[in-house]
Amino acid sequence: MTLRYLIEKEFRQIRRHSFLPRLLFIFPCMIMLVLPWAATLEIKDLRIAVIDNDRSPSSERLVHRIEASPYFKLTELPATYPKGIEAIEKGRADIVMEIPRGFEKEQIQGRTASILIAANSVDGTKGALGSSYLQQILMPQQGTASIRYRFNPHLDYKMFMVPALMTMILVMICGFLPALNIVSEKETGTIEQMNVSPVSRITFTLGKLLPYWMIGFLVLNLCIGLAALVYHITPQGNLCTIYLAALVFILVVSGLGLVISNYSSTMQQAMFVMWFCMLIFILISGLFTPIGSMPEWAQTLTYLNPLRYFMEIMRMVYLKGSSFADIISQLLTLSGFATTLYCWAIYSYKKQA
Repeated sequence: MTLRYLIEKEFRQIRRHSFLPRLLFIFPCMIMLVLPWAATLEIKDLRIAVIDNDRSPSSERLVHRIEASPYFKLTELPATYPKGIEAIEKGRADIVMEIPRGFEKEQIQGRTASILIAANSVDGTKGALGSSYLQQILMPQQGTASIRYRFNPHLDYKMFMVPALMTMILVMICGFLPALNIVSEKETGTIEQMNVSPVSRITFTLGKLLPYWMIGFLVLNLCIGLAALVYHITPQGNLCTIYLAALVFILVVSGLGLVISNYSSTMQQAMFVMWFCMLIFILISGLFTPIGSMPEWAQTLTYLNPLRYFMEIMRMVYLKGSSFADIISQLLTLSGFATTLYCWAIYSYKKQA
């Protein structure tokens, strides 16, 4: 009965904040509806300026092939190379291609003409991929290859991004809210009533964890619904596998929030520490950068990051249709994190009469 009253108390505190219940709905919707379109690593519509010094039918056909590509957008035709470089410097073009004089003549004689490509490499990935795409157009390979893409046949980056964003949303909501909750009670003085009550530390910690566990499940269902309705992305595996993993993962991030709040004296301190932890966790979780592309020391650090394991589970179930047997190692690791943080939260909560 005591635990039930503690849970009711938490929900009453949430309802007292007029904006917080709306935030629990607005925040996941904004992330799910905006970030899959904005946070994309797909390279398309690269602005290209072409300097055609040959002005022959062959060079015109080459320009038309570039225009027809979905990766490039012809923005201007400078008269000279310095004018093309100026277009890059002024931000009007990402790549400049110069077709030399005698281009058609070289092709007729069976020789390869030397074409100059200058790319804006402020964004190294964009510059390298853009140059690579352009080289494929300039030097098409002989013969054809049969390519089959597994798990993401249309190479849609949103298929890769959306399951990971669900993880980020759960972290932000189920991590920050518990972290700020106890500190808020410290500042208002209501925590003193709990300190003098006969409620045990275990019951008190459970009373703080379970409400956000319930909220996390509501938010997860909202995200799953938005992914299906807006992007037509549904799990290829069993939805119950996701729920089981989420059950453990929410306890992990909520436990971390409680540990931070137990050691924090002010709201600002709790927010800063929690934001620092979340930023590091998100950056080395594989959300944006594949873990295999990180330096070895960073790859080693990811094993201490609970976000890595839940993000792997989400992508495995959504894209590969993985079953419970496929995610057992990640699930056991998350269970270890959850147990450790729950025990730490109990230990770090000091009752003072």
